[in-house]
Amino acid sequence: MKWDIITHSPEETRDFGRALGQRIQLGLTIRLNGDLGSGKTCLVQGLARGLAVPEGYDITSPTYTLINEYPGRMPFYHADLYRLEAGVNAESLGLGELFDTQSVLAVEWEERLDESEWPENSLKIELLTRDDETRRVRLIGYGLETDNLIRETLENWKSGRFQNAGISA
Repeated sequence: MKWDIITHSPEETRDFGRALGQRIQLGLTIRLNGDLGSGKTCLVQGLARGLAVPEGYDITSPTYTLINEYPGRMPFYHADLYRLEAGVNAESLGLGELFDTQSVLAVEWEERLDESEWPENSLKIELLTRDDETRRVRLIGYGLETDNLIRETLENWKSGRFQNAGISA
């Protein structure tokens, strides 16, 4: 199933990421897609805080290092495939060993991996720039657990300080 939300600032995008991170209880692969500057890293920054990554860690896109690892209530890995060609192999990058573990893996530029490379239970997040501040965030769950995670996050986020965020299923 697909859900769309609208965020009106980088802070709202981070706050949504935080709300999502707070609800993750099991290992999960999060696939991020969007143009440069669409807010993928903002969302990951919030996700990290929701996973209790300490404030002293600067969450930046690992464009040159490929994968960053952070401590939190669950191990958190942030990968960026921007510099890679399409069709790259997950195992050769070391991503395969992170799938289906008790960690959270957020992958920017997920489209660089073939669809068949991704685990069955994952969350795809597409960010579309509407204007300088506004983003349409599309959430696509693969697997019942992921769909439930999305529903719980949206219910909590919608009833919180962003009641008028514009959520649709």
